[in-house]
Amino acid sequence: MKGKRGKSREAALKGLYQWQLAGMEAKAIASYLEQEEEFGKLDIPYFSTLLEGTIGGSEQLKEALQPCLDRPFSELSPVEAAILLMGAYELVHQADIPYRVVINEAVELAKRYGGTDGHKYVNGVLDKLASRLRSSEFGNRP
Repeated sequence: MKGKRGKSREAALKGLYQWQLAGMEAKAIASYLEQEEEFGKLDIPYFSTLLEGTIGGSEQLKEALQPCLDRPFSELSPVEAAILLMGAYELVHQADIPYRVVINEAVELAKRYGGTDGHKYVNGVLDKLASRLRSSEFGNRP
């Protein structure tokens, strides 16, 4: 069963998808998502941090991701773009979460919501990003 943080990531993904398609602000998206039955099962502070932090830092996160991509960020599907932005946010700002956990959670979201092989792409991109951003942690990998 998915834990509170996993559910928070899933809700943040839905919010980031709305943000990309409708251009809504983080607070409006959060208010909308609060109406869902499952919202009380989230780690709400973590959900808010992910949603607001990813949206607020999206330009810097896109810049960090671009060297790891095989195409312009604008050509990514909205689901994969949202997953990559959120994963990049966690790699940059949530140093207490091991990079492997960040990547695994992103891959699971991509398997559930992304395209057929989207999870492989997400894994490769975030692995490259992690090797740049978390080199000391990445270097200890077996």
